[in-house]
Amino acid sequence: MPIAALVVLATGVVWLQMVREARFPPLAPAEQMLYVSSPKLINRLALSYKAVLSDVYWIRLVQYYGGTRLSRDPHKNYALLYPLLDLTTSLDPQFSIAYRFGAFFLAEPLPGGAGRTDLAEALLDKAMAANPTRWEYPHDVAFLYYRRGDYVRAADWFRRAAMVPDAPNWLEPVAAVMLAAGGRTDTSRMLWRNLLASTDQPWIRNVADFRLRQLDTIDAIRALERITAEYRRQHGRSPSRWSDLVSTGMLRGVPVDGAGVPLVLNAETGRVTLDERSPMRPLPMEQGR
Repeated sequence: MPIAALVVLATGVVWLQMVREARFPPLAPAEQMLYVSSPKLINRLALSYKAVLSDVYWIRLVQYYGGTRLSRDPHKNYALLYPLLDLTTSLDPQFSIAYRFGAFFLAEPLPGGAGRTDLAEALLDKAMAANPTRWEYPHDVAFLYYRRGDYVRAADWFRRAAMVPDAPNWLEPVAAVMLAAGGRTDTSRMLWRNLLASTDQPWIRNVADFRLRQLDTIDAIRALERITAEYRRQHGRSPSRWSDLVSTGMLRGVPVDGAGVPLVLNAETGRVTLDERSPMRPLPMEQGR
């Protein structure tokens, strides 16, 4: 009975906190606190009421996040966000919404969120440890890196998500796109070729063919920019048109992209880009520029 009483008391504390927050102004950051902060302790106290108590903490968490986000305090913070998420998911390790929305709340930049991508990844690591057959969690980690512009690590996590049994077949193509955006055209090309060889689905084959032509275009642009740099070194200026490079023997003719549309040369910088009418636009590498 003493343990059951503790469960009732712990639940009551949380409910009283929720009622206070609903009826009175939000607590100042310095006054925010959790009466129970240990996941191990709360699990011992909850007994067979873990799912119910997890829902209670989740409701409090949503109210806390919303109240903090709407607060006009210039010094506001989200100090209780991760502890509340840790308690919620410790009580219910299969609480998918708490993991996924919680990671978003944590990663969202200040003042809209905690600005803590490290804690967001820690929460998703916890989700993957408890739910190794869910592809959504490595996908969400990949999205964290995508938002930070780290396309190579994003691609690695998209591939991990794709390897989870019953994961959707669009994850592998997304990984290949991320690799191209991060400059890893060789690895990206390998993934697209593997997809071409391993599937008979027309839409995947069409996408793979298109992406491979994009990769060829990216490599061609890089090679052309090396040629324009060499021309500038030899002549003290950038080539003003493709014919300048053709006349010196550095090119055989006007270069085209993967769709056969002539590439555009910037006479001032020597940079090579796609024509605005090209169906190859936008190239994956343009996300990182």
